[in-house]
Amino acid sequence: MSHTDKKLEKAYENALCIPIHMGSRIVLMSDCHRGVGNWGDNFQANQNLFFAALQYYNRRNFIYIELGDGDELWENRDLREIIRIHSNQFWMMSEFYRDCRFYMLYGNHDRKKAKEKYFKLKCNSYYCEAEEDEKNLFPDMKVQEAIRLQETCSGLELFLVHGHQGDFWNDTLWKITRFLVRYLWRPLELAGCNDPTSAAKNYRKKEKIELRLAEWAKKHKTLLVAGHTHRPVFSKPGEGYYFNDGSCVHPRCITALELERGTISLVKWSMKVREDNTVYIGRDLLEGPASLMEYGKLK
Repeated sequence: MSHTDKKLEKAYENALCIPIHMGSRIVLMSDCHRGVGNWGDNFQANQNLFFAALQYYNRRNFIYIELGDGDELWENRDLREIIRIHSNQFWMMSEFYRDCRFYMLYGNHDRKKAKEKYFKLKCNSYYCEAEEDEKNLFPDMKVQEAIRLQETCSGLELFLVHGHQGDFWNDTLWKITRFLVRYLWRPLELAGCNDPTSAAKNYRKKEKIELRLAEWAKKHKTLLVAGHTHRPVFSKPGEGYYFNDGSCVHPRCITALELERGTISLVKWSMKVREDNTVYIGRDLLEGPASLMEYGKLK
């Protein structure tokens, strides 16, 4: 058994199990990499797209599950400062949480959130400047490594992870990689060099990680949804079991996976221009919808 298999098996065994039904509405997004609003904040350019998407899903009573790397804690030390800068985003996520419709996974870049004491200290509340008061954010929330969505009638299951499991630099040696990113690769990146430890920027590394995830999903005949590589993947029925929701830091767009009425779809949110040159934020269907039951028939 490979190192990746061992890590995924352990994550699967310890995953939070959430019952769903064919009428459930769930949106999966990841890799926001929310920063502190400076030149290194990759989320800054797409923050309005993300907020508009959350508003859309909140109005329609979707469950929002963030599949890791929501916050950039390798380049930044202070999660409270990230919350302050992006308080509107966190306020919207708290609206989901208040209605029991928000779950969060940790990835390699925000692995510190796995520590309950740390997360409670940093994410229990936030300061609302408009009302000059502390407001509840995610009280008593526990950030998960993995989640298993279990359809109660058919037995169909979706296994949700960030996707860094078994990635040597971003999992086993993540503290060393964090040090390199924080103090070495970030300055070099600004000079035009790509970070070789990053699965999002190293295409050869990206393909290896995706292949391992896809092989695990095929071996276990379980739908596996991840982020980490920032590349959207939509396996059609008969092709495989691996999906990737992409990221929220694509140039000029964000991508997401939607589960609705027993189907799965890949969508894109981006800025659009009407004929009268007014600008608006729109949603495009990229892949699907595909019936989840069609994947179940492959078993």
